[in-house]
Amino acid sequence: MKTIQFEKAGPPAEVLFVHESAVPKPSKGELLVKVIAAPVNPSDLSFVHGRYGLRPELPSAAGFEGVGTVEAVGEGVEIPVGSRVSFTTIGSWSEYALVNHRAVIPVPDQLSDQVAAQLFVNPFTAYAMVEESGVQPGEWLMITACGSAYGKLVIQLCRKKGIRTIGTVRRDDLNEELKRLGLDEVINTETEKLPARVREITGGTGVKCVVDAVGGHLTEEAMKCLGQNGLLLIFGLLSAQNPRLDVGLMIFKELTVKGFWLSEWMRKVDAATRAQVAGNVIGWLVSDEVSLPVEATYGLDEIVKAVEHADKPGRWGKILLQLS
Repeated sequence: MKTIQFEKAGPPAEVLFVHESAVPKPSKGELLVKVIAAPVNPSDLSFVHGRYGLRPELPSAAGFEGVGTVEAVGEGVEIPVGSRVSFTTIGSWSEYALVNHRAVIPVPDQLSDQVAAQLFVNPFTAYAMVEESGVQPGEWLMITACGSAYGKLVIQLCRKKGIRTIGTVRRDDLNEELKRLGLDEVINTETEKLPARVREITGGTGVKCVVDAVGGHLTEEAMKCLGQNGLLLIFGLLSAQNPRLDVGLMIFKELTVKGFWLSEWMRKVDAATRAQVAGNVIGWLVSDEVSLPVEATYGLDEIVKAVEHADKPGRWGKILLQLS
């Protein structure tokens, strides 16, 4: 089978290659999934760079999520062979992937392959972080880099819940699309002063929560936009720069700064909560209330083109690896 691997951490376009290997057999508690499609997410690229919280054991496979059909099952697995499933594992950029049975969700026929391939990382993170934020209907939540696939999901979920949203961008070409999705206010951080504009929008109260995946200077400015007892939820570092946190601001506004990692969140919650979230996310995705656009698809042999495209600014949709 073909699988994408890397032998050293570094820029994905430089270190990833196609590797031929035997199709593995599932052990106890595992499934063998014939992969249909898998997205290229920022977390995938960060993992290859060696910047992710989970470090690769080299040589390593790549890709964290996808959709496929169950080809074989190990002892103790009750999911029928032939089932179409969304899954998360290390190694989804492959013709076949071994997956722990706890990391698999059967998907209904109404969910297309392109949407099911993106089920875990962004939808689950968006759903869990909006819940974690504690923001109530009518209150303000701010999303940095809101033009990302994750940001668009948060916008749509907040609209459904009645939460008001402010999003930051660096270019204005996606503004109209973001507003159609439900974004209330958009701020271009290249041309506007972020804290001053947020104070103007919120009548001086600030936002209840900021969800941030950028880091660096933008996080420092976003923190100034929080109101009293506000929450800064950080789940990424796209800028590759650690922010300098204003301790005085944290003290006098009684702010909370908290990290969020979906893998750890999924590990901590009980099975009933995971099942409830999965049901809610799938129900949300099969409705007409949410959009998960795909900009381009590539084959495994085009992995360099795929990761280069995924890393380009100004994309309007996800990049997918199409395997069957």
